[in-house]
Amino acid sequence: MFKKILTLAIVVSFGLIANAQTANLILFTENGEQFTAIMNGIRQNVKPETNVKITGLNAEYYKLKVIFDNQALGEKNFNINLALGEETTYCIKKNNKGEYVTRFMSNVPLDQAPSTPASQSVVVYNANPAASSNGNSTVTHQQTTTTTTNGTADPDNVNISLGINVDGMGGGINMNVSGADMGSSSSVHSTTTTTTTTTHSSSGNFDDHSGHNHPHTPAPAPVVYLPGYNGPIGCPVPMSPNDFSDLKRTVNSKTFEDTKLTIAKQVVSSQCLLTNQVKELLGCFTFEANKLEMAKNCYSHTYDIGNYFKVNDVFTFESSIEELNEFIESRK
Repeated sequence: MFKKILTLAIVVSFGLIANAQTANLILFTENGEQFTAIMNGIRQNVKPETNVKITGLNAEYYKLKVIFDNQALGEKNFNINLALGEETTYCIKKNNKGEYVTRFMSNVPLDQAPSTPASQSVVVYNANPAASSNGNSTVTHQQTTTTTTNGTADPDNVNISLGINVDGMGGGINMNVSGADMGSSSSVHSTTTTTTTTTHSSSGNFDDHSGHNHPHTPAPAPVVYLPGYNGPIGCPVPMSPNDFSDLKRTVNSKTFEDTKLTIAKQVVSSQCLLTNQVKELLGCFTFEANKLEMAKNCYSHTYDIGNYFKVNDVFTFESSIEELNEFIESRK
């Protein structure tokens, strides 16, 4: 009994660790507009949908492009913030100005997420989809759990092996645990779960089962956010110019510096900026101390951190530059 409980606890622990490293994203339109989701330049759903769940996401920030099936609505770009280990839901809707925006709806731990309804399209995120010979893209996820109880040479020894293979990337973990079950006999239990998802390739036509063939739009190439920059990356997807303009407008609309600082920190905590955007944001503050505090806050939310030395231009005092440099060095 001891060994069975211990084995179950270890398997569950590994399951929780795996869940904590990925996230799910649910996107839906408030008024039922059909759309295709492009995540970091990679097409997700094969045909336009009104509700899409994207699983297996392994980063906290993504650039989302929504292409509406109704060409009159065009396409929109958004920044999406996720929490690893959770399922996050966003609604795509029109604001009071008639512009499409994303609105956070909810998030829930993956192990508590509700079951997927039959009407919802589910896509396993793959940053580098490989096309099969028949023109389709196939993504295979396999998880194997093996439990071995050895009661021949050492009746108190339990050997547990857990292997996980996702999209061809394997891993293995082995453990030896002493137990108190002296009467155990040799047994092996192995469970393998394989999920294969096949989608149409990014060329030619696809059939939506309505009797009509539609041209399949090729997935766009990954976006280059700062042409010519080859240095280290601090965060994945910088704010769009329009979103950043909205941030500056909101900060500048406040009278008191403390309020400006609070708002700027709140927004930046879930966003990604370019170094030049950081410089512009710091220009919204009058006091050197507030500029310095904001510069420290922005460092971990900056895309091209290799250019962060340019932020020094906004400071009047050498002591501020030295303090910022010391802060940056402490974070490396």
